Amino acid sequence: MYNIPPQETPANDPTIIPDQKNIIDQVIAENKDRPGAMMVVLNELQTKIGYISRPMEHYIAKHLNMPVGSVHGVVTFYSFFTTKPRGKHTIKFCMGTACYVGGTPQLIDKAKQLLGIDVGDTTPDGEVTLEVCRCVGACSQAPVVVVDDEVQGRLRPNKFPQVLNKINRPQE
Repeated sequence: MYNIPPQETPANDPTIIPDQKNIIDQVIAENKDRPGAMMVVLNELQTKIGYISRPMEHYIAKHLNMPVGSVHGVVTFYSFFTTKPRGKHTIKFCMGTACYVGGTPQLIDKAKQLLGIDVGDTTPDGEVTLEVCRCVGACSQAPVVVVDDEVQGRLRPNKFPQVLNKINRPQE
């Protein structure tokens, strides 16, 4: 077994949870000899586990026989990957130029106020994660948020509670 220093391994890390570790081992075993194995493994684990933790990066690097820095570089470069669990619902705020100028910062402030969390965090109940993203290609509807996979445009801060109501999230 590959050991991660205790300070880097939270009790809920997939590398020490038997069911999740089995998924990790299976994905690595099925893909380790493929060209571009690291990207394939990371993509599959992001989908199956939901995130790539720091201990997972170490574990993957060891089993693919590559430097941890290479794995970490890919995880932190591509916005598709996340390093901590996301909530049941994800609200992404478009930060493209049209949306930014159109009021995304005020939408973010409203969301933070209503949910009591910062961008990049998840509510304590695991229901909602707030994220920012780059242009989603809906500039004519600025400002835009993407709730799960649904684009919602021309949004104003006073209408943000309706966004939360659509995902059955009471305001705190």
